[in-house]
Amino acid sequence: RHNTPVILHVTVCMTDRRPLLATNAVHSALRTAWEDARAWVVGYYLIMPDHIHFFCAPGNHAPPTVKAWTKYWKRLVSQEANVLHGQWLPNCWDTQMRSGDHYYRKLQYVAQNPVRKELVANSEEWPYQGRLNELSW
Repeated sequence: RHNTPVILHVTVCMTDRRPLLATNAVHSALRTAWEDARAWVVGYYLIMPDHIHFFCAPGNHAPPTVKAWTKYWKRLVSQEANVLHGQWLPNCWDTQMRSGDHYYRKLQYVAQNPVRKELVANSEEWPYQGRLNELSW
């Protein structure tokens, strides 16, 4: 769409929903891979035990598809965190944010994931989340 930001909400899951992701080592490996794989830039992200939510925007004028880019950084992360090798579901799910309101509501919904799963009382307590870049609407 003309004169609107391109921000995607992406979800990546583990095979059989294996709870392999919510560790300090994986958190670090993901941040490193996303910082290195700059075809898309990651804004807010949340790592759950069995899946990841993040928001991203194109890092250049002609990025690869988000699916190709996700496949690339999954490989980088698996090289750092060997326990993840062969454990990712092959695809990712992405949705383009339609408006600023849609984006901010989705951000709030994602941040509440660990609370809904009763992993923490307040979303701010969940250690496996952050923001690498500011993606403004």
